[in-house]
Amino acid sequence: MPEAPPRLINLSVADEPKPHYGIVDIGSNSVRLVVYDQLGRAPLPRFNEKSLCRLGEGLAETGAIKPENFRRTLEATRRFAAIAEAMHVGELDVTATEAIRRASNGPELAAAIERESGLKVRVLAGAEEAYYSTLGVISGFFRPVGAVGDMGGGSLEVALALDDHVGDVSVSLPLGALPVEAMLAVGREEAKREIDERLRAGLPMTLSKPTFFAVGGGWRALAKAHMAASKAPVRVTHGYALSAAEARDFAKSIWRAGPSKAVAGVQSRRARSLPSAALALDRVLKRLAPEKVVFSALGLREGLLYSKLSPQEQYRDPLVEGARLIGLRDARVPEFAAALADWTAGLFPGETAAERRLRVAACALSDIAWRDAPELRAEETYRRVLQFPFIGVDHPDRVFLAAALHFRYDYKSDAAWLEPAIKLIGEGARRRARILGSALRLAYRFSGASEKVLAGARLKTEGDRLILEIAAAARAPDSEVVAERLRWLANAMGLRGGGVEERGVS
Repeated sequence: MPEAPPRLINLSVADEPKPHYGIVDIGSNSVRLVVYDQLGRAPLPRFNEKSLCRLGEGLAETGAIKPENFRRTLEATRRFAAIAEAMHVGELDVTATEAIRRASNGPELAAAIERESGLKVRVLAGAEEAYYSTLGVISGFFRPVGAVGDMGGGSLEVALALDDHVGDVSVSLPLGALPVEAMLAVGREEAKREIDERLRAGLPMTLSKPTFFAVGGGWRALAKAHMAASKAPVRVTHGYALSAAEARDFAKSIWRAGPSKAVAGVQSRRARSLPSAALALDRVLKRLAPEKVVFSALGLREGLLYSKLSPQEQYRDPLVEGARLIGLRDARVPEFAAALADWTAGLFPGETAAERRLRVAACALSDIAWRDAPELRAEETYRRVLQFPFIGVDHPDRVFLAAALHFRYDYKSDAAWLEPAIKLIGEGARRRARILGSALRLAYRFSGASEKVLAGARLKTEGDRLILEIAAAARAPDSEVVAERLRWLANAMGLRGGGVEERGVS
């Protein structure tokens, strides 16, 4: 497979303003409106609401959408059209999937939606569903390679994410939440056998990869249930990873137990479909035999959004882009982040591309807490960054970023709030986070967030001491706080001490 171009690191302060972008997603189980802040590389939802219309309910028996569900879908789309208009959405796409695609009265419903709400419905083929769902995973992770499975209400799509593009092979199978739910109503073992037969016939082993990305509301609910049951230190679905063996064991415990009104971590309205999602995941993992499962919060909607971006926008790093959009809006001196990224680079010789993007993202987020009370900054920033809906990160990446921002405001390595999440990263990553955070803390203090002053300074080791060299034009700071913060950084780097000296700096 040819090497894809590197992701673009962008820390520009201002972009041309873009209007909101929205998608109405008419699925087999629910109809949802998501309005994003803009059509961009790191889309942040401003509004997200769904209506459980269950269009696929009974479709296998009658071949048609039930009148009540037909009516509810019309009501939902009328409401969503009104909300999008009130929010001044610049572009609104409307997609429909398995239920409308298969139902005898699907074309009638699409026509009624257009007539009553003015929304033109695009009915996606199964191959298109697979493509856009996989594109959503490509947009949401850092260079992902693996099989992508998207379990919706009516169907299951599987395709390959190959770094920056979707593989040529994909399948669409009638194994969504509603048909699997109907199978389970007949009997658990009967349902398992039927699913296995369909997977053997329709899911080729060419789609087997070491990593399986799980997409769809049912599988996200399963991830939330596992996070609650295992007391996961980070409760964010996107990027949550399990070994395939652990995922199968948990899925089996869910589908064998049957429906429940209350499952820890899962909304009650999701609990009904949880066994069908668990059974499907168990059997798909048995068939494809990956090594691990990674859950994705991004899927078809985000893939469609991503497809509308220019190639240059697509190659922007999604983590850095999100950090830029959030961090620079809140910063006192937005331009300082780029200067910090340049200044801290010398602290990490041999830095990998993956490490660099985390460092740059930390620089972009380094001033988000300046309005908070000083005694709250470290803890609040740590918790905020740990849970923020960033994309392009896994859970250890989140912990690294949060830890670096903690050390930006506090030197303590044993702060109570660091546990238990800090255990997700090793000693090397913790040391790196401490060095980076301490360097950011020092830089803000001695430079006053001035790019000019920062550019006239550099860090240099001499023996076991760390020297902050300041250009004569900038004048050496004599602050005790600067000296203290330099000592903290030296300590993080394993050096004995440090000093500030006025020297010629090139």
